[in-house]
Amino acid sequence: MAKDRHLNRKWNSGMLTTEDWWSVWLGLLMVMLGLFSCMGIDLVGWIAEPKTWIDPAKGVVVSAEAYEGLHPIIAIIITYAVFTALTTIGAAAMKWDVKKYFWGFTILFVITWVTWYLGHNAYLAAMSTKYEKFGISWSLSMGSGASYLLALGVGLIIGNFFKRFAGFLQEAAKPEWFIKVAIIYLGVKLGVKCMEAAGFAVELALTGAAATIAAYLIFWPLSYTVSRKIFKLPREWAAVLSSGVSICGVSASVATGGAIRSRTIVPVMISIMVVVFTIFFIVALPPIYTATLYDEPIVAGSATGMTVKTDGADAATGAILDEMMVAKATERGQSWEKGWILSASIMTKIWIDMFIGVWAFILAILWTTLVERKPGQLKVPKSEIWFRFPKFVIGYLIAWFIYVGIATLAPHLTDMAKIGAESVEGPMRHLFFMLTFVAIGVITDFSKLKGLGRPVLSYAVCQFIIIPPIALIIAYIFHAGMMVPGAH
Repeated sequence: MAKDRHLNRKWNSGMLTTEDWWSVWLGLLMVMLGLFSCMGIDLVGWIAEPKTWIDPAKGVVVSAEAYEGLHPIIAIIITYAVFTALTTIGAAAMKWDVKKYFWGFTILFVITWVTWYLGHNAYLAAMSTKYEKFGISWSLSMGSGASYLLALGVGLIIGNFFKRFAGFLQEAAKPEWFIKVAIIYLGVKLGVKCMEAAGFAVELALTGAAATIAAYLIFWPLSYTVSRKIFKLPREWAAVLSSGVSICGVSASVATGGAIRSRTIVPVMISIMVVVFTIFFIVALPPIYTATLYDEPIVAGSATGMTVKTDGADAATGAILDEMMVAKATERGQSWEKGWILSASIMTKIWIDMFIGVWAFILAILWTTLVERKPGQLKVPKSEIWFRFPKFVIGYLIAWFIYVGIATLAPHLTDMAKIGAESVEGPMRHLFFMLTFVAIGVITDFSKLKGLGRPVLSYAVCQFIIIPPIALIIAYIFHAGMMVPGAH
């Protein structure tokens, strides 16, 4: 009965010991500190961030005017101290090796900041409209996307060519944790955007939900059929693989494996496939969609959310896509507000994450009653939906609705609220995005795909041939004609 011991958990189990809940606490802490700007007190503007530079000495600024006298180097040290302390407390509560985490996070932070800074060099990031300002005649015009790709590249080099070093960093290389915190900060951004374009934000949320439901009524059974009929995979492999490639990567693989009581090796190997294959999408999808879907940016964002697996990879791909499309709009003399394309991608993924708990519950019932019914087997309680539910979504929604509430109930505080919000949804969110990129690279080892044979082929066919065109068609059906609001 040891396997079913978890069925007796309390509703608040794991609130201080799981990565999902700690993303909520770390995310909402900064959200709440940001709200002090409503009272004229800025508690978050000390964070440092890079800006496009040609003179190295002018490449780092402090986020808010209240801290403009703070030297950028001191701001970076404060940023390091605050987030190292907070995440280390979380690591200790989750029973990780605190010493390894501390040193690992310190190294990750340094790598993150160096790549973040270098990626803002004008020859990489500057738009053509800024050439004269920086005294240059050419640039790759990648915006912040250069930093993201540089961070990913450095991480991949470490993960595949310096494996002992990567092993040392493993305790701190937690892309799913970092991105969940970043997504909560993104909830602040969406809330602020609702202050300016509430109707568009609601439409984006509703169409995202509809697209997600339509997509996953197709994705899972189709992937399962391909795995079983074409590649002749056993039921447990086919079920876990179908959830991994259809719903949300690692989280769905683990949830499905637990729901059907598969062997531990199955979700572990599927998770490896998920992480490795997503790298190709992070690199390839943004330029492809930018070149082919420029006139349908929200379609591109939504399709990204349905195609790319894991929250970290989806957010990473969406962030690069957002940067590239907005940069292209700028090149063409248009002014698009940053963040909407990324929000379309994340919004779709949020709905998918919320679906994981329900789907794991449904699969558990189907497996125990129809597929592998055993005498005396326990029924699956409805509470499993709650335990499978991704808790960081709660933090995202709270952050979002707080700012919607301010705009609705206290509109006179809107301008002051934006002061704190800008530091949280801007440099803090970007910092955790950058940590995610480095961490994804560090934990990705392409050699682990050797010897997996048919499961790899089945996953590749579903991920590269089946999912993308269907996702794109569904995204077009629900989002066609939706354009990014102009920058203010």
